[in-house]
Amino acid sequence: MNILDKIIIDKRKEVDLRKGLIPISQLESSVLFNRETVSLAHKLRNSNSGIIAEHKRRSPSKSVINNSLNVLDVAKGYQIAGVCGMSVLTDGKYFGGSLDDLLTARASCNLPLLRKEFIINEYQLLEAKAYGADVILLIAAILSRDEIKQFSEFAKSLNLEVLLEVHNKEELNKSVMPSLDMLGVNNRNLKTFNVSLNTSKSLSNLIPDDFVKVSESGISNIEAIKELQPYGYQGFLIGENFMKTDNPGESATEFINKLEK
Repeated sequence: MNILDKIIIDKRKEVDLRKGLIPISQLESSVLFNRETVSLAHKLRNSNSGIIAEHKRRSPSKSVINNSLNVLDVAKGYQIAGVCGMSVLTDGKYFGGSLDDLLTARASCNLPLLRKEFIINEYQLLEAKAYGADVILLIAAILSRDEIKQFSEFAKSLNLEVLLEVHNKEELNKSVMPSLDMLGVNNRNLKTFNVSLNTSKSLSNLIPDDFVKVSESGISNIEAIKELQPYGYQGFLIGENFMKTDNPGESATEFINKLEK
């Protein structure tokens, strides 16, 4: 069994537990549930840098990345840096995140926020909305075409944008549908954790232009972005690169200044 299979088994248990603790009616009556969402797709289309910066404490591939930072400071730093959006990991067991991180980020900045999570149930979309997200992530590797359709259409009904993540041609072919906003190519092989930008390059011409193309994982320098821009990528998700420093906001500022020179 690979790490993804383990995560999903645990995630199903976790979601069942949460559903028992917090009824849907409570999520729907949250102060943030009816806020107007901010479009990440629009920001990426109109940006020279296209950076989506992440808040991530740890990961199964790298163990601890940074446990000492306050989400509030990270979110404020990213906003000052001029990133297009912020990705907030909300998985606790494997990534050390929580929905409270999303709530804190929402209170600290006006950036479009992506709830980075392993979504396997509509309930998690209601949570995302209630905790202040603007965008949700769907991972093609763990969902059927019907589930992608169901979740993406439900997200649209909540005014949430959808970033769909694929790793290969098969996942891409089953996933393309009008209810998506952005198509993300993850350069990390989830089974081996090896990273290659060639994944983004080889899939780029298979992604219809209706969607904003986002490249994820393994983007640790300006060169990687400059290499991928000619392939039509307008969004770049950067996680560990900023988070492994003492001041992610400052690191992001330096990175974007260099990129836009």
